[in-house]
Amino acid sequence: MTVSKRFLTAALAGAALTVVAAAGAAQAADQIKIVGSSTVYPFSTSVAERFAAATKFPAPIVESTGTGGGMKLFCAGVSSDTPDFTNASRAIKKSEYDNCMANGVDSITEIKIGYDGIVFANSREADPMPVTKEQIFLALAKTVPVDGKLQDNPYKTWKQIDASLPDAEIQVLGPPPTSGTRDAFVELVMEEACDEIAAYKALEGDKKAHKAACTAIREDGAYIDAGENDNLIVSKLVANPTAFGIFGFSFLDQNASKIRGETVEGVEPTFDNIADGKYGVSRSLFVYVKDAHVGQKPGMKEFIDEFTSEKAWGPDGYLAEKGLIPLPDDERKKQRENAMSLGKLTM
Repeated sequence: MTVSKRFLTAALAGAALTVVAAAGAAQAADQIKIVGSSTVYPFSTSVAERFAAATKFPAPIVESTGTGGGMKLFCAGVSSDTPDFTNASRAIKKSEYDNCMANGVDSITEIKIGYDGIVFANSREADPMPVTKEQIFLALAKTVPVDGKLQDNPYKTWKQIDASLPDAEIQVLGPPPTSGTRDAFVELVMEEACDEIAAYKALEGDKKAHKAACTAIREDGAYIDAGENDNLIVSKLVANPTAFGIFGFSFLDQNASKIRGETVEGVEPTFDNIADGKYGVSRSLFVYVKDAHVGQKPGMKEFIDEFTSEKAWGPDGYLAEKGLIPLPDDERKKQRENAMSLGKLTM
């Protein structure tokens, strides 16, 4: 082959690669991007799969970044390289909303998609260990009362907290500070238990000190930050029957043959107990929509339609099979109407 022919062949090959790359970039630009909560991740992923199979739109990209991390990415601005949706295992905070507004993300739709319980779980190979919120608090708080005064947590075993508990090392795997599950756990377990302990009541005059004492989790190795990967926690519990894990009910539901959700305050973390409010460690789950991207990013309205359809989030929908606790009928209807009309969130 002559030099000129080799040059022409190489040029044509390069042009072909450029066309392929451009096509790939165009497809990526058209793909819906979803970030946020690891708890909501399985639900959004399931909807994305059904949506892609039933429509002409490319499959959405779903990433598990944690609720806090997702909000930061979502609120970074209005452009094709920012997420279209963010999942959250708690409601958006005022500071996050203000950040969105400051960056031009000035129209957001909030969709409450259902409920979830936060479970305190361990391996089925271990004996059951019913617990109270106070016992969990005393195991995980950074400071606890000792002889009436707050000191660094000295407890190494569960038995040191309560003689009725086993003489086993305190080892709890849970979510990081950026996680909505961590936020909800702190609010629903740590703060509630703290408010009932006399030694902390002395701090109520100083709200900042009281909150810090009630919400700070120990950092001496008893609590292990397992990141945003709840499946990793499940595998660690199977490998270590004396350890406990903190994560959403859906992961317990999907791994019920291997792990057990412990009874908290005398109530088991079951689908029915969470749905009717008996289980005291439950929270709402959300998806947030960047309204400015609807109409600009292909398929966003259709994705919302799929997510809020009865076949998805209804009592007999495929998300219930994944562990999502459905909203009551009237609330699902209200949330769908708001979602489809892009009802603007105000705070």
